[in-house]
Amino acid sequence: MLITSSAPPLPDDLEALLRTLRLPYIRAAAPEVLATAKAQRWEPAEVLRALLAEERRGRDRSAVAIRRAAAGFPTGKTFAAWRDGDSSIPAPTQAALRTLEWVHRRENLVVCGPSGTGKTFLLEALGAAVVEAGMRVAWFTLESLGALVRRHRVDDTVTKVVARIVRAELIVVDDIGLLPVSGDAAEGLYRLVDAAYERRSVAISSNLHPAGFDELMPKTLATATVDRLLHHAHLCMTDGDSVRLAQATAGVGVVPLTGPVPPRAPGRRRGLPAGSVINSTEVSRIDND
Repeated sequence: MLITSSAPPLPDDLEALLRTLRLPYIRAAAPEVLATAKAQRWEPAEVLRALLAEERRGRDRSAVAIRRAAAGFPTGKTFAAWRDGDSSIPAPTQAALRTLEWVHRRENLVVCGPSGTGKTFLLEALGAAVVEAGMRVAWFTLESLGALVRRHRVDDTVTKVVARIVRAELIVVDDIGLLPVSGDAAEGLYRLVDAAYERRSVAISSNLHPAGFDELMPKTLATATVDRLLHHAHLCMTDGDSVRLAQATAGVGVVPLTGPVPPRAPGRRRGLPAGSVINSTEVSRIDND
């Protein structure tokens, strides 16, 4: 589409009508579309098609943004920054997961392994892909899940809030096994897995294999949770060194500091230039001067 720099504004009555009909993207695009249509002698149907297409694109973008915000992703990572070779998960398995067929089939995903091996990154990127595909995601850590159960137990609405959560096509529970599991968190995990069983997809990341969940929660509850979780699940094991630690060791974890040295602060002891590093002995001596 040709964009004109001097497109006349819409008449006030037409602007008001588009506002009333809640067509914000047509309203924004109409001046340029109508000016271009006039200059290029478009057919009326072509003008209508262009305006409706702009409204559809705008609504799609807005819907994706709303679903992304509602998901509660921790960092916003996507597959744009993902490197297949950094993960120990076989490339064909990664490719199969990215098709999202397992989400459409309401199957689960369990990614377990040591810290720093890309578990959370993978789940967040998959969650972002689910959002882009027009579906909803609900993201929790085990601690936030426990806090949710405690908050809603007060007015006996735990069952209702779990029912709302499983409206999402994918429910993610991140970082199982890093911290001690409270009774509320264990209950919340079981309730989610049970409510989603064969109805929605659940994806978890864990430092422990699910067979070891009885080390984190009561054995009866762990057995019931794992039984439902693994019945229709893809289990991916990660291993190797921490990607974060490797990046830090290689000096690529941060952007080098290249800014100017700040001016000397008032009252600085003479003989110590701005930016100097002193040890604890010198600090003690300075304090006693």
